[in-house]
Amino acid sequence: MNPTKVCAKVPASTANLGPGFDSLGMALNLYSWIEMDVAEKTVIHLHGGEMQGIPTDKSNLIYKVAQDVFRRAGVSYPELEISMHSEIPLTRGLGSSASAIVGAMAAANALIGSPLSDDELFQMAAAMEKHPDNVGASLFGGLIVSYWDGERAEYIRIEPEESLEIMVAIPRFQLATEKARNVLPKELSMGDAVFNIGHSSLLVAAFATGRYDMIAKAMKDAVHQPYRAALIPGMERILGEATDHGALGAALSGAGPTVLALVDSKAGKQQELESFLLEAFRSAQVEADIRLLKPCRSGVQCWNVTPGNRTLIESIQGETVQNP
Repeated sequence: MNPTKVCAKVPASTANLGPGFDSLGMALNLYSWIEMDVAEKTVIHLHGGEMQGIPTDKSNLIYKVAQDVFRRAGVSYPELEISMHSEIPLTRGLGSSASAIVGAMAAANALIGSPLSDDELFQMAAAMEKHPDNVGASLFGGLIVSYWDGERAEYIRIEPEESLEIMVAIPRFQLATEKARNVLPKELSMGDAVFNIGHSSLLVAAFATGRYDMIAKAMKDAVHQPYRAALIPGMERILGEATDHGALGAALSGAGPTVLALVDSKAGKQQELESFLLEAFRSAQVEADIRLLKPCRSGVQCWNVTPGNRTLIESIQGETVQNP
């Protein structure tokens, strides 16, 4: 069977949600699209303003991940034509690398008839990232509670409430995940470990039972945010005061620099919260952009690109029309 061109749509994600370091992730309705086909010579097309600096040869992450999938499946397609468009900003704490990995795996697997299960893709992605929170969210959608022990990843998916929104304040500077990890301590006190275990457990229980009134207390963290605060001016103030302006709770998104605030859409506090986030960053001499997002429930989606089905650009245009 000859492979048929495929297109994958994969959501962004936010990780940690405060205390759930490397274990909690939520998919967001901000997307990347990857179109993939077998070719006589590898060609990589990049579309959209978030693509600057991404290689267009075989060192491209999408290409390399696709080859990993082919090797795992026992097939060989060394030459590919790949097109990619992303609205997920790079190195901002919104899972851009995880979405690329998941999108590439899903597209490559679909291209060869989907011989690998979702669990196999999850295990490959978690091993590649060394933590399963972002990749699990992009793969399965919703809120993911997970672990990776160095050999295997496991997860449970929680469906967020319909009223939940995520307001993200995205500073106009990049922060490499490696730099954000390098400021973390090598060891933790017993007190800090117990603090985070309790708060992370309470946060998961709050999401699972709909007790969103507990989120503000549960999102406190002692493991990573205090150490990363120096890298992100304005963050401490936002985490300390966001609930005074309508947030259910606030946290650093992944390794940052994006800061997120969870919002109950029924409360009608979005405008007040947006003004506070912008002012808090501006007072710290940081310019930021605000996006009001929703949890993405579907995870990565793939379809064949055949006569009558949408191409990559047609898919993006369709999304723009449906979600202005």
